Amino acid sequence: MTVPIVSVIVPCRNERAHIHRFLNSLLQQQCDGLEVEFIIADGESDDGTREVLAEHAARHPSLRVIDNPERTVSTGLNRAVRAARGSIIVRMDVHTEYAPDYVERCVEVLLATGADNVGGPACTRADGYLQQAICLGYHSPFSTGGARFHDPGYEGYVDTVTYGCWRKERLIELGLFDETLVRNQNDELNLRIHRTGGRVFQSTSIRSWYHPRASLAALFRQYMQYGYWKVRVIRKHKQPASWRHLVPGVFVFGLMVLTLAALFSHRAGTAWLIACGTYVTVNALVSVATVARVRMLRVLPVMPAVFAAFHFGYGYGFLRGLVDIVAGGGGKTFSRLTRHPASGAR
Repeated sequence: MTVPIVSVIVPCRNERAHIHRFLNSLLQQQCDGLEVEFIIADGESDDGTREVLAEHAARHPSLRVIDNPERTVSTGLNRAVRAARGSIIVRMDVHTEYAPDYVERCVEVLLATGADNVGGPACTRADGYLQQAICLGYHSPFSTGGARFHDPGYEGYVDTVTYGCWRKERLIELGLFDETLVRNQNDELNLRIHRTGGRVFQSTSIRSWYHPRASLAALFRQYMQYGYWKVRVIRKHKQPASWRHLVPGVFVFGLMVLTLAALFSHRAGTAWLIACGTYVTVNALVSVATVARVRMLRVLPVMPAVFAAFHFGYGYGFLRGLVDIVAGGGGKTFSRLTRHPASGAR
């Protein structure tokens, strides 16, 4: 049997704080029976990341660094796919650590299931107190709407997976990643897979650990971007991939309407108090249940704020995305502000 060549592709920009840990995880991959190349698409890093990459590439012939002058994740991924020699593509990102058999398991599951894309669940690791709380929120249905890829124990067919592994010819057939999307490009690609009759499979044997944002402000900005760019995905496909994507935007819009109406109506003010009181109560109860389930009561004081950052960040971003589209598809200033460089950060 012909041994497939596997190309691991990584978008990257200005990741000096994370690049050493990532490269250690990358170069420790155990790929018995596979020929593997690693392609990092660097978006013109200017913080020393490029020098670290060059140093490692000089010592490891399997590692190749290419330029990504557009500096976004989608263009970096597409440039890496086009440069790849492999018939199988595996995506990795810089803010994540990988089990030594990650690539091997990706290829194994892809060939065994015949799915169009395979990946592992979104597991997390924390480096500090606040990150521990954010990790708990990341896996809670209260903040994620019950998306199965946030469930570390789920195995089976899903809407989307973390990162991904595809046959190169299938990626090309799909048109690669949408380069108009600064965020949500992975989810949008999986939506196209489903719309063309394909399947996406999640396996718990494919193990990786994502390091989430370390502050509430950074978490808010991240989910604001997700909400904003989700509107662009919905506009492209004329409907949402899941109705849960609409809930934060509806919630935040409702609070905004009640806030304005409360200035002129006593009843609206009462409704606003009820809505806010209900949210605060539910948030508190879920926070207690979340930390109690894993016996991490020490993070309870910040848990409600973490959930609020998820909800209000995504909801505000979604509404801003709608405003920009209704206003004529503009939003260039907002797009620049939320334009995340081509890094490994999810």
